[in-house]
Amino acid sequence: MLNETSRPAPDGRPYRICTLRNSAGMVVSMMDWGATLLSCRVPLHDGSVRETLLGCRELEDWHRQNAFLGATVGRYANRIANSRFTIDGQTFHLTPSQGAHQLHGGPQGFDKRRWRIGRQSDSEVAWLLDSPDGDQGFPGNCRITALYALTDDNRLVATFRAQTDKPCPVNLTSHAYFNLDGARTDVRNHRLQLLADAYLPVEEDGIPLASLRPVAGTGFDFLTPKPIAQDFLADDDQKKVRGYDHAFLLQAAGDVTQPAANLWSADGRLQMTVYTSAPALQFYTGNFLDGTPARDQGEYRAYQGLALESEFLPDSPNRPQWPQPDCILRPGQEYVSITTYQFQAL
Repeated sequence: MLNETSRPAPDGRPYRICTLRNSAGMVVSMMDWGATLLSCRVPLHDGSVRETLLGCRELEDWHRQNAFLGATVGRYANRIANSRFTIDGQTFHLTPSQGAHQLHGGPQGFDKRRWRIGRQSDSEVAWLLDSPDGDQGFPGNCRITALYALTDDNRLVATFRAQTDKPCPVNLTSHAYFNLDGARTDVRNHRLQLLADAYLPVEEDGIPLASLRPVAGTGFDFLTPKPIAQDFLADDDQKKVRGYDHAFLLQAAGDVTQPAANLWSADGRLQMTVYTSAPALQFYTGNFLDGTPARDQGEYRAYQGLALESEFLPDSPNRPQWPQPDCILRPGQEYVSITTYQFQAL
C-alpha cells in the first residue's frame, strides 16, 4: 500500500508512506524520506500485536532527532576518522559531521534524502537513490537500491546494492532501533547472543583503536546468551562511550544462512534473529537517545532501544589490514549487502 501525506517534507513535497503486510499479520511501514523504517508490528500468540521499533509520533519529529531512527544510512555507515581516506594514492576529504570525523555519510547523508520508489507491492518496496560525484566528499557517481521485503514467515529482509563510476568506499545499513518489549522500557533487560569472537575497541569519539580484541574473558562476550545488563559498564572500553557502541566481527563471515545474533524480549514472548552478509555488527545500546522525540509522547531516554547495524568495521577505508572484504567499490563491480531480521513469537 502506498499513501501520500498532506504534510510536506523538508523539500516541500508530501511524504510517501509504504506499508508492507504478510499473511501472518505482521505490518511494516516506511517513508521515502531517508528510506526510513517507521514501524514494525509483530503479532504475538495471544492475538496482540507488538511494536518492535523506536519511532516518532509525528512525521515532523523525524527531522528534530539526530539518532538516525530507522533510516537507511550511507554512503559509509559508521565513522571515517578525520573525514579523509586515500585510494590509489589520491586522498579524499569528506564533509565532517561529528567533530573532525564523518559519521553515517556526512551532514547530508542518505538519511536526509528523498528516495524514489522503483517498485512496490504489499510485500516489498525498492527505494532508489542517485548520489553524485563529490557528494559529501565521496568520489564517483553512485547509484543505490535499497530493497525491503517482508516474507510470510516474519522475516524483514533488507538488500542494499550499489554501483559507482569511480573507486569509492560503500557501506550501507539500516539504523533501526529495536525494543522487543514494545514499550519505553530499558532495553538492557533484553537477552542477547552475539556470535562474534572479536570486538573493536574505540576512543571516546567512536574512532577505533589499533586492533580487534577477543571477546573471551570480557564483558563483550555474548557467545552464550545473557542479559545485556549483566556486564554493562563493567570495563573501560564501555565507559568511554557510556555503554556498548562497538563493532563485532562475526563468526558467520558473510554467510547469510548462519545467525549473527539472537535477541529476546525481557518478558520472553518475542525473539529476533539477525542474519547478514556483512562482516560485522555494530551493537549500540542507545547510550545517547536522551531527548529523542518518542512514538507515544514525550522523549526517549538513553537505553530504551538498541541497534544491530550490519556493516563493514568502522573506519575501514583507513584500515586495510583488518580481516574482512575490501570496502572499496570499483567501477564494474556491484556492492551487495543483505540483512534479515526474523521475528518469532514465543
